[in-house]
Amino acid sequence: MYSLLSDLARKHAITLHAGSIVEKEGNRFYNSTLVFGPDGKQIARYRKIHLFDVDTPNGISYRESDSVARGEEVVTYKVGDRTVGCGICYDIRFPELFRALRDKGADVIVLPAAFTLMTGKDHWEVLARARAVETQTYFLAVGQIGTHAGGKKACWGHSMVIDPWGHIVAQCSDTVGTAGAALDFDYSAKVRANVPVANHHVL
Repeated sequence: MYSLLSDLARKHAITLHAGSIVEKEGNRFYNSTLVFGPDGKQIARYRKIHLFDVDTPNGISYRESDSVARGEEVVTYKVGDRTVGCGICYDIRFPELFRALRDKGADVIVLPAAFTLMTGKDHWEVLARARAVETQTYFLAVGQIGTHAGGKKACWGHSMVIDPWGHIVAQCSDTVGTAGAALDFDYSAKVRANVPVANHHVL
């Protein structure tokens, strides 16, 4: 998988933000995002900090901590002169991580996810837009769609690009698809100048 992702980035001369994938180090496994630059070299690795251990009302249990370890680092990387922050799935419910990414200079935040159908239909858009508004970044919420675990678990999908004012500027529908958008960083600067929340934090 690692070589495939590296080769794809190099072949197409792109920055490839790939995640989330299971990564092994020693005797531990991590839910990770790997980022490769246009030359195919790895430029970032983020290991998910918040693990999803939940029992749902319909009796399905999710125990991420049974199979993966917790990451510890807040991770950003550069694309040109822009800073990109990393999160994964359940992280979206913890705004302090995204505050930390903003404090590290994030202009864009990318969050791959396998949000459940049950929580996704009510919370995915609300949380993604909130994180964009709070951080005044372009928030790329990348949602897996379809079922897994032998059809027992379903994902919500609905990948979105959200601007720094919280508007959805591109979104996938209920099927496999793609969403693309031009990111206007002059607009980001205007939003941050008009409502300079990053300068007003007290706690």
